[in-house]
Amino acid sequence: MSFLELDRVAKQFGPQTVVDDFSLAVGKGEFISLLGPSGCGKTTTLQMIAGFLDPSRGAIRLEGRDLTAVRPAKRGLGIVFQSYALFPHMTAAENVSFGLEMRRVPKANRSERVRAALAMVGLAGFEDRYPRRMSGGQQQRVALARALVVRPSVLLLDEPLSNLDAKLREEMQIELRQIQRNLGTTTILVTHDQIEAMSLSDRIVVMSQGRIEQIGTPQETYERPVSAFVSQFLGKTNDFAATIDRTAAPARLVAGSWSAPAPAGIAGPVTVSIRPERIGFGDTGLAAKIVTRIFQGNHWLFQCETESGPAIVIRQNDGQPQPAEGEAVRLGWRPEDMSLRTAGGAK
Repeated sequence: MSFLELDRVAKQFGPQTVVDDFSLAVGKGEFISLLGPSGCGKTTTLQMIAGFLDPSRGAIRLEGRDLTAVRPAKRGLGIVFQSYALFPHMTAAENVSFGLEMRRVPKANRSERVRAALAMVGLAGFEDRYPRRMSGGQQQRVALARALVVRPSVLLLDEPLSNLDAKLREEMQIELRQIQRNLGTTTILVTHDQIEAMSLSDRIVVMSQGRIEQIGTPQETYERPVSAFVSQFLGKTNDFAATIDRTAAPARLVAGSWSAPAPAGIAGPVTVSIRPERIGFGDTGLAAKIVTRIFQGNHWLFQCETESGPAIVIRQNDGQPQPAEGEAVRLGWRPEDMSLRTAGGAK
């Protein structure tokens, strides 16, 4: 039995369907990210799990228990919001203790649990500090400690790192993942940040227009996208139109001057999707010309024009000479590094 299950959940606001036919089974201790652009329904889904919104259809179950009629405060969940929602007139310890007070935990037990929670998020000694005297990262840690101190069955995170600068956000991603692994708390994260989702998650639920596009591990969704949306949303990609040459023996998959043995079961025109970092320069392959060469520190980014359309190539900065702008090159890649999409979806 799944620890947390969403069974064909939908949410409508008047005539508008915001979430439609959403089904997900979450294992105990799993870290799941709901990833998608603004307005795709991910926050609405999180709010239905939390109990702030009622589903229009479907069921949400926690350890087999239907949560439909259970009030938010009785669901045993911890929540961290984008704004942190700290009480400005309370110290860090008082903010963290608030949920324990609402649950009528004895004061003697509260003090020890609050100290332990603040220490866990790296804020030992901050018990008496007020939010106005904390940085954004410190406030985020207090909000996380407040959610975890109640020992929730599921931790819900609604874009909790989006207000932090890039360096601090990366540091907090590492800390959050370590804390989650140490505690084993089942966690659902809402984010529009692809790198954040891939860095933190056991599995990613990619959403678009209220529906699930793909569920898979970070590597699966990145390297084997099932749709053009997933392919393009999860990072830079190159899509080349390809055909099957049946006159060759065995049949060949052909994209311009690049070709490879055709996979079994492919009958018609397909789209070859290949990530920029999986493309190399060589003596054979797709004919191209370097239009722009951009140095980005640990790698080079090349914008190319090919006989099959524009392409992006990313090569690690290994100290070796790189093709110059205007230079004619050939682009090649291993068949196992590409994904194929037919009109009906991914192969």
